[in-house]
Amino acid sequence: MKSLTPQGALFVVAAPSGAGKSSLTRALLERMDNLYLSVSHTTRNPRPGEIDGREYHFVDDATFVDMVYHEAFLEHAQVFGFKYRYGTSRAAVELHLNKGHDVLLEIDWQGAQQIKSRMPSAQSIFILPPSREELERRLTGRGTDSAEVIAARMDTSENEIKHWHEFDYLVVNDDFDTALDQLATIVTARRSRTTHYAPKIAPLLAKLLPTTDLG
Repeated sequence: MKSLTPQGALFVVAAPSGAGKSSLTRALLERMDNLYLSVSHTTRNPRPGEIDGREYHFVDDATFVDMVYHEAFLEHAQVFGFKYRYGTSRAAVELHLNKGHDVLLEIDWQGAQQIKSRMPSAQSIFILPPSREELERRLTGRGTDSAEVIAARMDTSENEIKHWHEFDYLVVNDDFDTALDQLATIVTARRSRTTHYAPKIAPLLAKLLPTTDLG
C-alpha cells in the first residue's frame, strides 16, 4: 500500500466588523487540534495591544504592492473605502496544507470569493450578528474607533451581509458558546469526509481489509 499524506482542509471565515469573528476563531483554535490560523498582511496601523505577526503582519503600502506584483498573495483586497489593504500569504497557507494541517482564514467576503475560485474545496463560513443594534453596540464597546469610523463600518456591514448566500455555512453569533459549538461542528464534519479522513486511518483500513489494494 502506498504511503498517503492527507492534504489539510481550508476553512474561510468572514463577517462584518463587530460580529465577533476574531473572538470565535480564537476560541475555536484553542478547542481544535491541528488547526492553524493564517496571519494576514495589512496596511492598517496596529490597534492597542496588537502584535506584529500575531494579529496581522503590518506592512506599508509599498511593501504590500510589491507583494501583489510578485503574486505572493493567495487573495488580497482593499476595504473600508479603499483605505486599507489585506492579503493572505500563498506560501504560508500552502505550507500548512501540504503538511496535512487544517488552516483557518479570517478574511472579508471579497477575499472569500477569490479563495473559492482558486480552491473550490475550501469551506466558507459567514458569521452574522443577531441584530443591527447589537452590531453597533459591539463596535462602540471596543473603544478603539471614532464615531466616524464606527458609522463607516456600519454602512460597510450592510454591503458585506448582502453576500451571505455565497458561503457554505452561516453562524449567527447571538450566544457565543452556541456559535462556537456550531463552528466546531463544521470543522469536525469536514474532517470526517472520506476523501479527507481515509488517508489518516490507512493502517486501520489495511487491517480491516487485508485483501484489498487501498491504493
